[in-house]
Amino acid sequence: MTGQLIPDQAGAPAAESDVMVRAEQVHKSFGSLEVLKGVDLQVRAGEVCCLLGPSGSGKSTFLRCINHLEKINAGRIWVDGELIGYRQRGDKLYEMREKEVAAQRRAIGMVFQRFNLFPHKTALENVTEAPLLVRKEKRTEARDRAEALLERVGLSDKLHSYPSQLSGGQQQRVAIARALAMQPKLMLFDEPTSALDPELVGEVLDVMKDLARDGMTMIVVTHEIGFAREVGDSLVFMDGGVVVEQGSPREVIAAPKHDRTKAFLAKVL
Repeated sequence: MTGQLIPDQAGAPAAESDVMVRAEQVHKSFGSLEVLKGVDLQVRAGEVCCLLGPSGSGKSTFLRCINHLEKINAGRIWVDGELIGYRQRGDKLYEMREKEVAAQRRAIGMVFQRFNLFPHKTALENVTEAPLLVRKEKRTEARDRAEALLERVGLSDKLHSYPSQLSGGQQQRVAIARALAMQPKLMLFDEPTSALDPELVGEVLDVMKDLARDGMTMIVVTHEIGFAREVGDSLVFMDGGVVVEQGSPREVIAAPKHDRTKAFLAKVL
């Protein structure tokens, strides 16, 4: 989508101060493959929303659309009341310049399946990199926050370790600290434990539980049913590029209403 988009509905939604993420009729295609077919979703501030669904259902693509890493083909996404990636004039949307989109992304932290750490930088350097270069923080300020964040994720003894010297779980915790260093209002997690050995999953989930207790708004693509049941405020089941079912995690997991949800949970529970 370049230049402009004629949206399905004109105008922004009525402002709701407690809504952090609102998606309306989000469509995304890669060539002839339609991955998202009209996703509607609302996540309130302080909420932990867990996205479940089979591979290829569009979960990760939708997550990447929220911070405009993927450009949507139709629909709209707002984060904290701000339209993401586009500026509206009349009934048309015009794509923002990359610099403007980058500014929006500063408020949205993202943790990927793979840790994407700089291999030639220590844990401390990985966490201070963006605050120094993007936010132009003073080095002492960035370092102090990085040390505090690494202590928070249980890595105060690994400040000067390189990624190759860390386990997968430790690397993912550095990645979480790095995302938090930008002081985001929203955290996106794309299957953050899927690349980890089973014995390392718990240490990453513990950090995420701690963030949830502190009131961080989080959208988590995950197959960790226990985490969704324990920590999630809402659970969204996606399949075939649409939201099939959503509700409280305990209700959806214990008594799914849709046959597709029932079939999926029967395989993973």
